[in-house]
Amino acid sequence: MWPSVPTGKVSRNECGRASGATFARCAMNIGQAASASGVSSKMIRYYESIDLIQVAGRTEGGYRTYGTDDVHVLRFIHQARTLGFPIEQIRQLLTLWKDQHRASAEVKAIARQHIAELETRIAELVEMRDALAHLARHCAGDQRPSCPILEELSRGDGRKLARRELSLLEKSASGQGD
Repeated sequence: MWPSVPTGKVSRNECGRASGATFARCAMNIGQAASASGVSSKMIRYYESIDLIQVAGRTEGGYRTYGTDDVHVLRFIHQARTLGFPIEQIRQLLTLWKDQHRASAEVKAIARQHIAELETRIAELVEMRDALAHLARHCAGDQRPSCPILEELSRGDGRKLARRELSLLEKSASGQGD
């Protein structure tokens, strides 16, 4: 089962029952679970559809019900998504989180892999920013129809431009000139 959540008191707004209900026994509908976890109802249904979370129980009327353990899992997923982890890595992290005998080395390896992926994405974003900055610097931005930004976009080689700009900056910094 999922890691347990500490028991505490909640108000009517948090669990839909009279004030003083026990947190661990609280049953919530999908909207309440979404509010409590920071994950939208649509994403909760999606996570169920891909088996990232357990399928919710249902009331006699067919409405989904969630407990605080479910909300705890959803908060975990929300935090992992905030850190940019992809779904499959979140699935691995959830499995490790549930395993009380896990080795932290496995968790660290997943985190380091994600860091490497983030560094690659950052480098790609910097390259895109530099290419666009170069184009913007060379655009007169006046009433003339000539526009190097549109010309470059029509050529489709913006990445080459970014690498060329970086090369020129490196040469300039090392004193080799243009």
